[in-house]
Amino acid sequence: MRVFAVAEINFGELDPVSVELLNLANTIKGDGSAEAVVIGSSISSHAEKLAKYADKVWKIEDASLENYNPELYVDVLLQLFQKEKPDVVLIANSSRGSEYAPLLATKLNAPIVTDIVGLDVSDGVKATRYIFQGKLLVDVLVKQADTYVFTVRQGVFKEEKQASGEVVDAGIKPSVTPKREFSQIIEPEAGEVDITQADIIVSVGRGIEDASNIELAEELAELLGGVVAGSRPVIDNGWLPKDRQVGISGKTVKPKLYLALGISGAFQHIMGMKDSELIIAINKDPEAPIFGVAQYGVVGDIFEVVPALIDKLREIKG
Repeated sequence: MRVFAVAEINFGELDPVSVELLNLANTIKGDGSAEAVVIGSSISSHAEKLAKYADKVWKIEDASLENYNPELYVDVLLQLFQKEKPDVVLIANSSRGSEYAPLLATKLNAPIVTDIVGLDVSDGVKATRYIFQGKLLVDVLVKQADTYVFTVRQGVFKEEKQASGEVVDAGIKPSVTPKREFSQIIEPEAGEVDITQADIIVSVGRGIEDASNIELAEELAELLGGVVAGSRPVIDNGWLPKDRQVGISGKTVKPKLYLALGISGAFQHIMGMKDSELIIAINKDPEAPIFGVAQYGVVGDIFEVVPALIDKLREIKG
């Protein structure tokens, strides 16, 4: 199977989801190939990085592609796919991917499934995704087609497979004049960390009680070499920025350690962290759903347990 992963570049930087797309591509390609497509201006370094995970990297480079435009993206991708036919096209389920993927699928006359968290091509094509705001996980059997398009949830496919692919200049330039033009980039307020890339996450829930108590979690995270995140009530109260939210309406994370402090474990939150390698939960309620996914649990007050844990870590570190 020939699988193409369309890389995503934000503010001149290669988004980590680009590698995740290739991780999935390598999983399903069989005897075929995992190929990346990089679109932009001055993108050689990005192409070289992706070549470590792909069998081939197609570089589509032009000054007019410096800033994202859905019409130009679809135009150059169609030109490439007319010459190099894909079986599967993988695109990030980001704001831009969600915009141009349906248009691309229409032009390719291809079925599309969005926001997938699993893909099986061993017997037909079956995509896995959440529905009803994450309350149900379903398998979508996709009708047989020459090409399939999928948008992929970030933070799910992190198991890397190294490769040594070649970088090929596709020799493609935009052939259309877009109806809209780039004006300016209004950057969002910069976040301090990207929780999807963190190996250790100390996550706080409603049990933290007040914004001033976030310092306790930050102290613990610093000792562990991790970052602080939170459940939706914490973000809704403004105690942590939106980019720290874990869950269906936030980000999906798969750290080596997920330490949940005062998080009851609503379904929407659990779906965003359940695949963490090690989950430790501390909660006063012995019936809290978070204990159902945690490998280790402590039934207790976080304001008693966490300070004791901090003291012990300081003792160990000397």
